[in-house]
Amino acid sequence: MGLTCEGRLQREKLRLQAAEWFEEGIAQAEIARGLGASRQAVHVWHKKWKNGGTQALRSSGPSGRRPLVSEDEFTQVAEALKQGPAAHGFIGGVWTLARIRRVIKEATGAEYTSPSGVWRLLKRHGWSRQTPTRRAYERDEKAVMTWRSEVWPQVKPQPSTAEQ
Repeated sequence: MGLTCEGRLQREKLRLQAAEWFEEGIAQAEIARGLGASRQAVHVWHKKWKNGGTQALRSSGPSGRRPLVSEDEFTQVAEALKQGPAAHGFIGGVWTLARIRRVIKEATGAEYTSPSGVWRLLKRHGWSRQTPTRRAYERDEKAVMTWRSEVWPQVKPQPSTAEQ
């Protein structure tokens, strides 16, 4: 798992403090103790600092693969989704991951190969699956319980003898 933005900034802060101490001529072992870092880490930082100065110790941003959809592109996707499924030619007022995947492709050109990638993109931007917050007023609990206990056991598919 990669570091969070805050974690990267905290590590950069340590490296920059180490750079100040390198300039002052403080021993690497003492810097490691003072920062609570390993001697190996301080040695690597010192090597980078010697070769590239303080700038070499700055964070280069998150590691790993860049997202398929940038922040600006996601803004376009969000606007498209807010128009609703019908505005994009879908029948029914429900967004599915497959539908959202198509809208992402149309809006940005980015092609997700799996629904899980679409889901992670939505989650990263604070979107969630929507479920009703309360049950329908018209719902008849007694009828639901009767159906579950009496009707469903009779119509429930039974495994064939070949599957057993």
